[in-house]
Amino acid sequence: MNSQVTPRGMYLEHFGLRAAPFGITPDPLFFYPGNTRGELLAALLYAVLQGEGIIKLSGEVGSGKTMLCRMLAERLPPQVDVLYLLNPRLEPDEVLRAIGSELGLDMDGCRPDAVLRALHGELIARHAAGRSVVLLAEEAQGMPVDTLEAVRLLTNLETASHKLLQIVLFGQPELDRTLDLPQLRQLKERITHSFTMPRLPMALLPDYLACRLAAAGRASPLRFERGALRLLARASQGTVRRVNILADKALLAAYADDAQHVATRHLRLALADAPFHNGKPWYQGRVLAAALLLAMLALAALLLWQRA
Repeated sequence: MNSQVTPRGMYLEHFGLRAAPFGITPDPLFFYPGNTRGELLAALLYAVLQGEGIIKLSGEVGSGKTMLCRMLAERLPPQVDVLYLLNPRLEPDEVLRAIGSELGLDMDGCRPDAVLRALHGELIARHAAGRSVVLLAEEAQGMPVDTLEAVRLLTNLETASHKLLQIVLFGQPELDRTLDLPQLRQLKERITHSFTMPRLPMALLPDYLACRLAAAGRASPLRFERGALRLLARASQGTVRRVNILADKALLAAYADDAQHVATRHLRLALADAPFHNGKPWYQGRVLAAALLLAMLALAALLLWQRA
């Protein structure tokens, strides 16, 4: 089905957008450099290119760690080979094989010591060819302690003056608590740079929304009422993923109202439909629920009319 006849496709046209501005997929096109994110990206680039130790970035769920990871991979120079470790729950032997697979090595049936030798040989060959290798490990808070220790041992692969594998750990705050365990003291001491993702303060919320809307093709500012901004800030608690989810739903509600701005009532409708809202409702229940039902019925009727 053509995306332009879906409810979201229709609101894009209504607001003059080329793409959905508040998707939760980490698309570098929508990178927001404010709230120190641009500075964090520059610091990560610097740390990786220095080629020493392990780098760590921690932040709450939905704070934008994966977006920063994608931006880092995109901004690294072409002589840097980027490896991804997407499954954090691998055992030590499995994580070595996963890294080998990322390097293009076939090590099925190899003993762990043979796997490590093959990794070392491949990294030496790439270094000799003028290339460097960085491993980006997401959701690192989910790694078993033994696996984290195996990752630390990979930093022992080095020449006389250069680490053969640079490692960047991205994780939730639980990662910091795990690294405080006595058995991970050596790993923690290998971390040369440690960064933290900040929450998005309400003062920067209009700038964040405008940045995303402009990236999606909006030619002029889209007004959010002051009450809508306050509600969005309070409900999202500075988490950009929640901001995106609520802003997307609010735009849909505003479209159903045939409105050209986002009112407080549109944010209330969005919040009523948000899966993470578990506090007291902002309304008595029946009136707003009926309004949401009418809005969805209007969207469904328009969709059926366009299909006819």
